[in-house]
Amino acid sequence: MQQQIGRTLSSFELGEAQSHANMIVLPILRKDGDGSDYLTLKEALEAGLLTISEVSEGGSVPNLKVHNKADKPVLLLDGEELAGAKQNRVLNTTILVKAQSEVVIPVSCTEHGRWSYAGREFSESGNVMARNIRASKAQSVSLSYAVHHEARSDQGRVWNEIHDMAMIADVPSQTGAMRDIFEGRKEELDDYLKAFSLVPGQKGLLVLIGGQAVGFDGLSLERAFAGLYPKLVKSYAMEAWLEAKKKNSVKVDGKAVETALAFLKEAEGCEEKAYASVGMGEDFRYSGPRLVGSALLVEGTVIHAAFFRVTEEERAGNMAGMNRRRSFRV
Repeated sequence: MQQQIGRTLSSFELGEAQSHANMIVLPILRKDGDGSDYLTLKEALEAGLLTISEVSEGGSVPNLKVHNKADKPVLLLDGEELAGAKQNRVLNTTILVKAQSEVVIPVSCTEHGRWSYAGREFSESGNVMARNIRASKAQSVSLSYAVHHEARSDQGRVWNEIHDMAMIADVPSQTGAMRDIFEGRKEELDDYLKAFSLVPGQKGLLVLIGGQAVGFDGLSLERAFAGLYPKLVKSYAMEAWLEAKKKNSVKVDGKAVETALAFLKEAEGCEEKAYASVGMGEDFRYSGPRLVGSALLVEGTVIHAAFFRVTEEERAGNMAGMNRRRSFRV
């Protein structure tokens, strides 16, 4: 593992566990981080310093155009959803968009049944894709990087998994929109949000669902993480609620810290590959027997790192999807 990223993972300190139903959150307190300042998607959009639009009048499902008018870079987080234009999309990987620049970014559609304008520019949806679908998407993006050197997803698999999530959540949507599922289960997700609170110095979270460590997200800036915290909690909470609904179980782990530390140790042992980001820095991709992950490294600082638990079935599904397709273009 790249030295700086390895040091970052080993420097994580875990705060006191917080729990609700079948989900446990351990705050991540990073000793390193900070580095260059940047704005989050929400901050930049609210200040009118960022515009995101289709790449052309006709549009292209796997690409969007970003114009950063700010004097600072803007962070676009893996799985963060953009609403509007011809259909809602999510970021395929974390990107730091250079100040005063324009770039085309790789995305996945999260609204299968719409291809018509609902405004010319995108807004923030308030959601990050559910953790289990993020994990699946991360695998297909890593495979795309390895074969095509670009961050494409298995779009068909993304649509199928959103459809399955809607069925389990019992939330109908005329356009198959992921956003409708989050809005349809707002009350249940709010119960999770109320149970978990930020602590001083927090720059990340590591989550257990049903007693198993399922993933973590860590950022370099405390301020940026605080702004993204509600969306990230909902990302994990959606999976937790769906799992409890399917299994009628709220099992929790009495050894949360030990389980979390073992997960971090496993992450450090993953195989690593590095690719040039479409924004600033390098996009590192990770894979292990039961994990998939990524990290954005810019000028010696790990801006964002995320690792997720994956099952053998999920891994096999992504490999099969890769073998079926000659290209990740839709």
